[in-house]
Amino acid sequence: MSLSNLSYILRRTVSAVLTIFAIIILNFILFRLLPGDPITLLYRSPALTQHQINLLTEEFGLNQPLWIQFVIFFKNSLMGNFGISFFYKQPVTSIIIPAIKNSLILLIPANLMAILLGMFTGAISAWHRGKKIDSTILGTSLALYAMPTFWLGSMLIVVALHVGNIPVEGMYSIGVLNQSAIIRFWDLLGHLALPLITLTLVLYGEFTIVMRNSLLDVLSEDFILTAKAKGATDSRILWRHAFPNGLLPLVSLIAISFGLVIGGVIFTEIVFSWPGIGFVTYTAIFMRDYPVLQGAFFLITITVVLANYFADFVYSYIDPRIRYR
Repeated sequence: MSLSNLSYILRRTVSAVLTIFAIIILNFILFRLLPGDPITLLYRSPALTQHQINLLTEEFGLNQPLWIQFVIFFKNSLMGNFGISFFYKQPVTSIIIPAIKNSLILLIPANLMAILLGMFTGAISAWHRGKKIDSTILGTSLALYAMPTFWLGSMLIVVALHVGNIPVEGMYSIGVLNQSAIIRFWDLLGHLALPLITLTLVLYGEFTIVMRNSLLDVLSEDFILTAKAKGATDSRILWRHAFPNGLLPLVSLIAISFGLVIGGVIFTEIVFSWPGIGFVTYTAIFMRDYPVLQGAFFLITITVVLANYFADFVYSYIDPRIRYR
């Protein structure tokens, strides 16, 4: 590995570490700027005396000076310890980790379907630029890209209620967890259908538009004209020559998508009451549950930073024209 490559990796690593440090600082400050007091929100009893409020404040460590709270928070963040939830009275990790697993059940297939479908239709649209199929694909993609997630999810719920026998909320039916693994699996698929369709359609538009625009640039390159002059078929020109080069801009988009995907499904999970990290975050906001909010925010932002960090190296690897500088 050359010295320039090592210098580039070092700069990107230092930049990522500094970004993570800034995230920890912002994570500590941001949620303490929210209006309201978590103690009075959690314990709404009118019989709660000031002495009891003081004891609860001391129990949660909210009576410490901010700089002491930050030092403790910084050390715990590096160790993945975000304390005890104000609302659930459990360790934050025991709440977030199951929620992440539930989110990944929804997010991974939705992203893969959106990416594959978006790349295919984007390539078809670019190859048939200006034709009816191009207008149809582009118009559909723009409409889905601009469509609010909660509105699309709500409309699917309305349709499902008219059709009947389609689950519209939750992850499992009541009592199904006591059944066999096969029954639980099929019940999960039924509950997964609507949120999966919603998230896939919302993500699909973005990938299609980016793929189309990228391929339009590639198709105007000289090597495409050379391939045509050599008598290559349209299929070979599109899928063997243009398509691999058109994938380059999608690398960063896919990395960002997988990074934001954990926090970007809040509306989908809220609409369908899917017990993922988005729904947990939404609940924690209303309850002023600082530990859960900080844990979720830290996880989401770190995922974005790391996804972009690795995307830089992948992008440079798949495109030999790029050199470390």
